[in-house]
Amino acid sequence: MKHITIVVPECEINLGIIGGTFEILNGANEFWQKTGNKPGVVIQIAGYVPELKTHQGYFSIHPLDIRKIERTDLLIIPAIFEDYGKAVRKNKALINWIGHQYKCGAEIASICSGAFFLAATGLLKERSCSMHWNAVEEFRRMFPNVKPTDKVITDQNGIYTNGGGYSFLNLMLYLIEKFFDRATAVLCSKVFQIDMERTTQSQFSIFHIQKGHGDELIGKAQTYIEKNLYRKISFEKLASQFAISRRNFDRRFIKATGNTPMEYLQRIKMETAKQELEKGRKTVCEIMNDVGYTDDKAFREVFKRITGLSPVDYRNKFNKESMGSW
Repeated sequence: MKHITIVVPECEINLGIIGGTFEILNGANEFWQKTGNKPGVVIQIAGYVPELKTHQGYFSIHPLDIRKIERTDLLIIPAIFEDYGKAVRKNKALINWIGHQYKCGAEIASICSGAFFLAATGLLKERSCSMHWNAVEEFRRMFPNVKPTDKVITDQNGIYTNGGGYSFLNLMLYLIEKFFDRATAVLCSKVFQIDMERTTQSQFSIFHIQKGHGDELIGKAQTYIEKNLYRKISFEKLASQFAISRRNFDRRFIKATGNTPMEYLQRIKMETAKQELEKGRKTVCEIMNDVGYTDDKAFREVFKRITGLSPVDYRNKFNKESMGSW
């Protein structure tokens, strides 16, 4: 029988994720036993604090004393909702415990922004890591030697990372298949009504325009790009207008925004296209022209690379009329 520990950090956390993780894993264990098997897992919720009040004090959780757990087979780190740097500093003992358990043979799974605690152990160095797309910029700043990815789940040498918030449901199915079997994972998918096919976060991400970098020249270049999406932009000419070499322009642009000028242009174009597709008032061809594409194939290829969906599939998924009434 495997021992699973859901850890409770001393900071604001997502109680729904902890409760959901506990419920789904318990459900899998019950289904497993109903088919004639012995219990597959024992699940505990543990931390360094005897009580943690959360969600503005409306709820509280009473974890077991984690110091009494000498060894576990899998530990799960939930999403955190607090200044990430502050949360990491406040939970050094827990982070050290997590690192120690991995050295003793435990596997680790982080959910969403729980990746900040996992990365703080040093175990993610030069590895890929999933988290909520909205936390990537801060994560890169704090852990430049870790490689963020838009995958819903990563699996590397007993370390699992998971994308945004409630995609933890997909991680649970993944872990259930590993700890039990495929049939139990499929049954959980049906009972808890969880889609098993999600692989990336791309279709859910929103491109944030990075303007807080302090580089005035690059800020002006960004504004020019945003106002001229429908035109063919020459970055050679744009750099020349700002009296800077193309090489230095690219270098400063990447440093300020995290994207090359061309990547930034494409992301802005696709974000605009997504918004128009969500409204559903224009055809794909009209939207393509609005954002400066004349090649239908090129537009669709870039759109799918960035969102994971074709323009038509994206519209069908997110347009209000296509979604129908709730």
